[in-house]
Amino acid sequence: MSAPPLPDDVTADELDAEVRRDLRGLQKETAETVARHLVAAGSLVDDDPDEALAHARYARYRASRIASVREAAGIAAYHAGEWTEALGELRAARRMGGGPGHLAVMADIERALGRPERAIDLARGPESRELGRAEAIELAIVAAGARRDLGEVDAAVVGLQLPELDPANREPWSARLFYAYADNLAAAGREPEAVQWFVHAADADDAGETDAAVRLAELTGEPLPDDDVEFAEEDISADAGEQEPEDDPTADADADVDADAHADVADDAVVEQAPVGETPAGDDAEIEPVSDSPVTDAAVTDAAVTDAVVTDPAVVDADVMSDPRGTDGPAGR
Repeated sequence: MSAPPLPDDVTADELDAEVRRDLRGLQKETAETVARHLVAAGSLVDDDPDEALAHARYARYRASRIASVREAAGIAAYHAGEWTEALGELRAARRMGGGPGHLAVMADIERALGRPERAIDLARGPESRELGRAEAIELAIVAAGARRDLGEVDAAVVGLQLPELDPANREPWSARLFYAYADNLAAAGREPEAVQWFVHAADADDAGETDAAVRLAELTGEPLPDDDVEFAEEDISADAGEQEPEDDPTADADADVDADAHADVADDAVVEQAPVGETPAGDDAEIEPVSDSPVTDAAVTDAAVTDAVVTDPAVVDADVMSDPRGTDGPAGR
């Protein structure tokens, strides 16, 4: 298996200390190579999941008997949407290392594979009791999504009524929990309550993990805050300078005067060209010669108008759920 190219600035020192200890059983050169590919996989997993998976697969190829390497390969496959591969790698990591590692990710993969019943079984299993609080809440969010997949919307709402469902809480998981609860309330037709919890989610979401503000706008019909685009003062001045000149009411009058003058000049020219001794009727006075002067019109050019494009950055999900709404997970991809 050929190795994907490694950037020169990727070093083994950047790898987590615990994972580096797991690599001590390898030859020094092999351990260095595996470590660098794991670092590359971790740095690319959000921006280029396919390339991250290539590095993780190579690390697995060189160190397939180390649990942390298999775990890294499973997470990379999960982010790349390779569900079956991800589930196999995470199961292997659990067999090798023990513990309930990444149980929420595995449940989410079961949903993605169209097996929500298995996701619920994982959430009910004895290993779920070994999870830390953050992992347990992520698993509850996934289980609620699985209930939704089965059409059990009310059960999904009840499953998220945890002690941590408190608007006063500001924990790393608060925004996602509030959002998931609001999303399920909306699915259950309880829109007033959903609006209230989307507000709580937006207030708690300092990291931009959810699209709570967008959901609020959809439910209430109010515009998004980003719709109010402010322009700099110099931009307004520049636009004013490019506007077409307004019609000058005196310009038409001047044009009429010029036209009358040309008409008089033309009549005088006819008089001067009459035969000697003949004078046009009605003109008794001697006519002074008038010299013609050309009249030029000023050209008017249209002002250029440029359209400003406003882009809104894409929100990347947290460790477990790829779907920004939190309850849909990869099954909604």
